[in-house]
Amino acid sequence: MIHIAIVEDDPEVRQQLVEYVHRYERQFGRMFEQTVFEDGDEIVSDYRAVYDIILLDIQMRRMDGMAAAEAIRKVDKDVILIFITNMAQFAIRGYAVDALDYVLKPVPYFAFSRQQQKAVDRLRKRQKTFLTVPVDGGLRRIDVASIYYLESEGHYVRIYTENGDLLTSGSLKCYEEKLANKPFARCNSGYLVNLAQVLGVQQNTVQVGPHELQVSRPKKKVFLEALTDYIGGDVK
Repeated sequence: MIHIAIVEDDPEVRQQLVEYVHRYERQFGRMFEQTVFEDGDEIVSDYRAVYDIILLDIQMRRMDGMAAAEAIRKVDKDVILIFITNMAQFAIRGYAVDALDYVLKPVPYFAFSRQQQKAVDRLRKRQKTFLTVPVDGGLRRIDVASIYYLESEGHYVRIYTENGDLLTSGSLKCYEEKLANKPFARCNSGYLVNLAQVLGVQQNTVQVGPHELQVSRPKKKVFLEALTDYIGGDVK
């Protein structure tokens, strides 16, 4: 279940957002736990990092949404912030607190549902998935998000991660199948790349974290299409 907080001092807009969340639940089959606050100071006071998404009005009487967001970010770097405002120029400042986006008042359901879908997609991509691999003396569990890429080495595969690399038995094709529902793609026959770790592509090379890998001509088109599809699903 996704925990969402609504911070809005206008009772009519607040109730509208509550109803929109219920409508979204019915439409997409998602379940939300809602917590409602009537002003920015209420959510900031004794803030606990238990929310997945916060819908935050910018202009409120006691504590405006931007000040609340700045206070929240000091203790919670992960919660998704979506601003609700009647003035777009205020919402643009949201990038300073890593807000996902904003919705303009009066809030139409279509715009609300699109932002909710973006937030849900981001939450889904954040969910940790572990890959268990055999190593000398036992098994090792790896957070898939921490993987830069996998490299074929004969009958073994070397996995490069944020915490170092390790060698495991098996084929690259086998690990490609295990990661089929994750954002991984081959940039050439010997490398399987985590698209979430790609920093850039230039001519025939791809920067994956601190590593620079060759992109082969046969794989280039499919690899770039996979990368474009991945990035396109999470544009900020």
